[in-house]
Amino acid sequence: MRSIVTCSIAFRNSLPSKIMLLVMSDLLAILGAADGDAEVLAEIAAFHPDRVTVLLEASEAGLVAEESSAGDAVRTRLAELMASIEGRTGATVVGLAGDRSQLDGWRFDRELAPRFSLAA
Repeated sequence: MRSIVTCSIAFRNSLPSKIMLLVMSDLLAILGAADGDAEVLAEIAAFHPDRVTVLLEASEAGLVAEESSAGDAVRTRLAELMASIEGRTGATVVGLAGDRSQLDGWRFDRELAPRFSLAA
């Protein structure tokens, strides 16, 4: 059997020297209060992710299934955020409502969570 070293130069040059794999980036965005949405959107866009999973905090997640004006507002917010993230990044966006424990076993390259102020 011949090795690649003994083959013709044209054949050797046609072979890739390195196998390049596309690197995908998965981001988890945990959303808190609605007043911080613009900041979170800017942070998400700065990472240029390929896939974004949006997780609503448990306090709002309970409202998603309700047929009420509050439930409508949460569903509208989630839909608008997902559309905005997709528009800004071109990423695939998945929206979830509930608890972080639902995502046990999922792998994320980065995680954005709401910042909490510390009481002095």
